[in-house]
Amino acid sequence: MANKNQSDKSYHAHIARVKIVRYIVLTLLTIICLFSFYILFVNATRAHYDIQKGFSAIPGGYILKNFHSVIHNGNLPVIRCLINSLIVSAGTAVVTTYSSCLTAYSIHAYDFKGRKALQTFIMAVMMIPTQVTALGFVDLMRTFRLTDNFIPLIVPAIAAPAVYFFMKQYMEGSLPLEIVEAARIDGSSEFRTFNSIVIPIMKPAIAVQAIFAFVSSWNNYFTPNLIISKDNMKTLPILIATLRGADFLKFDLGQVYMCILLAVLPVIVVYVFLSRYIIQGVAVGSVKG
Repeated sequence: MANKNQSDKSYHAHIARVKIVRYIVLTLLTIICLFSFYILFVNATRAHYDIQKGFSAIPGGYILKNFHSVIHNGNLPVIRCLINSLIVSAGTAVVTTYSSCLTAYSIHAYDFKGRKALQTFIMAVMMIPTQVTALGFVDLMRTFRLTDNFIPLIVPAIAAPAVYFFMKQYMEGSLPLEIVEAARIDGSSEFRTFNSIVIPIMKPAIAVQAIFAFVSSWNNYFTPNLIISKDNMKTLPILIATLRGADFLKFDLGQVYMCILLAVLPVIVVYVFLSRYIIQGVAVGSVKG
């Protein structure tokens, strides 16, 4: 009996040591991941001449001055680019989640000829890189006279095979067909069933994919750079790329870091407030994966 108690104590001590090591490793990884964001914040609070002196881990006192300078700098239309990015990213998130969820529902809830072939085709489209079709896409937009327009940046998000696949896997584990059949018996139309029953059930998955779509569109530089040429239509990634390619000796580095901070801040806010949906949606949606 004494040996058993001693063995249990040794086991629990071993588990405690393993947990401590895990927490230490996770803490170090967290510090490494957040260190670059902290330095970005610190440099956004420092003056130009202080940044030129080198590294500093202590924030400065110029954050309000740098913010005011960026907002009122005619050469850096941050607010205009921020609004443009918000429009494109929010529109993309709405379009891609709703259309992908609707596509997944139609394939999940209906048994029709060619369903498997359609699923295979959708997944095959996911294998085609965006860069391969970029030239034809730009030529098509020029033919339709849709350059310098947000439509080419939002509407193509309807075709999102990866989002469809996630929604389909989530439905298989969370949406019993009996619920859909009961709604049909009660006389509910298909769109009413989808909007009133399916959408609430799919809310965690929709939230996850909306976040990913928002962030992906927010950070997208490739497509907007091909479509947008007018200054008042440019998004934040284009503005940041312009700063990176410019001569930094002609810029106030405090303003540059403040501009980058303003570009990163909305994404951080989205993750902080909606991270629980990411964990919940990924955990449940991967059950059937």
